[in-house]
Amino acid sequence: MVSQNSNTVYVAKRIETKPSLKRWFKHACSILQVKHYFNQHAQNAIADAVQQAEQGHAGEIQVVIEGHIPASVAYFSDSRQRAHQLFAELGVWDTEHNSGVMLYLNLCDRTVEIVLDRGIQRATDASKWQQICEQMLPSLKAKNYLEAVLFAIEHIRLILEDFQQEMGDKDQDELSNQPIILK
Repeated sequence: MVSQNSNTVYVAKRIETKPSLKRWFKHACSILQVKHYFNQHAQNAIADAVQQAEQGHAGEIQVVIEGHIPASVAYFSDSRQRAHQLFAELGVWDTEHNSGVMLYLNLCDRTVEIVLDRGIQRATDASKWQQICEQMLPSLKAKNYLEAVLFAIEHIRLILEDFQQEMGDKDQDELSNQPIILK
């Protein structure tokens, strides 16, 4: 497992983060506009990719893109903890087969977090999820955010297809395919 500040994969669970005035200041002063990088055309491309990626298995993918962590929570939450918070708040865990996968992208930190529900976590190998995060880094650093998200969705699809027997093969669309865009 890599350090807390790296792009990593986590199973949904309670985590503790040390308060950070530096993190709060960075996110409070961020002027990144998510819609600048993810216009309606890009959002539709993501939705189409998610719809295709969810075919033939019970896995559910939710893409969440956030420009910066809100100042009201940035002091106590890093990208990792924020991803877990959103995983719970958005109900990504609430699927019939516990088969939710949330891809969280934070533009301010240029980090990605993949949070897995327990059904997916039990049926898959964490190293494969970690590999997706690491392979996205060059595109994130180059600000090719859409390319990075589409790459991740395709590779999430491949993992979910490999493990469809363990998860079940019900092809039921339980989560919205549209990316959730947060400021």
